[in-house]
Amino acid sequence: MKNITFFIGSYTEYPIPDFGGIGHGIYSVEMNTDTGELSVRHTIKTRNPSYLAISDDNRFLYAVSELDESNYPMVKSFAINTDSSLSFLNEQLIPGGYPCHIISHEKNVIVACYVSGNIIQYSTTVNGELNYNMTEFKHQGLSVNADRQEGPHAHQVVVHPNGKDVFVCDLGTDMIKAYQLEENVLIPNPIKDCKLPEGSGPRHLVFNVKGDLAYVINELTGTVSVLKFHEDWFKEVHSYTSLPKEYLGTPSSSAIRIHPNGKFLYVANRKVESITVFKINDRKLKLVDIQYTKGEELREFNITPEGNWLIACHQNSHDTVIYAIKKDGRLLEINRTKEILSPSCITLKKMNKN
Repeated sequence: MKNITFFIGSYTEYPIPDFGGIGHGIYSVEMNTDTGELSVRHTIKTRNPSYLAISDDNRFLYAVSELDESNYPMVKSFAINTDSSLSFLNEQLIPGGYPCHIISHEKNVIVACYVSGNIIQYSTTVNGELNYNMTEFKHQGLSVNADRQEGPHAHQVVVHPNGKDVFVCDLGTDMIKAYQLEENVLIPNPIKDCKLPEGSGPRHLVFNVKGDLAYVINELTGTVSVLKFHEDWFKEVHSYTSLPKEYLGTPSSSAIRIHPNGKFLYVANRKVESITVFKINDRKLKLVDIQYTKGEELREFNITPEGNWLIACHQNSHDTVIYAIKKDGRLLEINRTKEILSPSCITLKKMNKN
């Protein structure tokens, strides 16, 4: 038997009616990789830690507090102890509204703010603390969906496999905004910006190992855009629906992950509450299966590093579900627990690190 530990963020309060939760903060969770059984080992209280990131050396964890700017959202740093409990280190103010995504890369932490449409870069110390100095960029623009795209809405930050290019999904402007790191300073790189079809609402993206292909889940249409690197920028070459044919409701796609073996792509959809499985054939996708998750508000999921397990979380019904991943990419439910309240993301330690 081999156990792995990981961290689950949660919503601990309702910043607006009908959005939030009753979680306890950040959960340290242990999983039995023989049986799929989960056990909560530790929790640490902090406000609405909806998204988490772990440093490259697996020593530190960073969390946003997803709140309105008037409620002073913070980015917080924690030391990861040997028993996977967390010790608070320090925090810095986030000058934006509803920070919803965070990454850690080298000695940088970058946050995306949904409501205010900006991203903020913080540098970190050797001890994992967040420095006060920061770099901020505010997106501009809007798109055709009057209810959801009245302004910019930065939703995810992701670092390209080359370690230098940084891309931001902006749901409000239908853009993948491009940046680059030069001597640990983030600067815009508009020549690599990628425009998606109007009304798409790009939410999250993943790259293949080479970095020449990207797969974007569009929240407002339920489509997956396949982007191909061409003449120094990405452009859409294919688009696929991730929704069941019989679903006639409003799309609300939430998450996308690529299997460690690079052969399968997984996409989560709320409202219909399902995970769509695609087989990857270079720039083309083939539908394999749609797994209904039988919960409410399927916000996020993640895949264990060896590729044997998929962990999914439902924000409103408090279900955390463990699926075994079959050789053909399909999912088989093994375990389900309601011990973790209002879960919003699953963050795993990075491979090949001590």
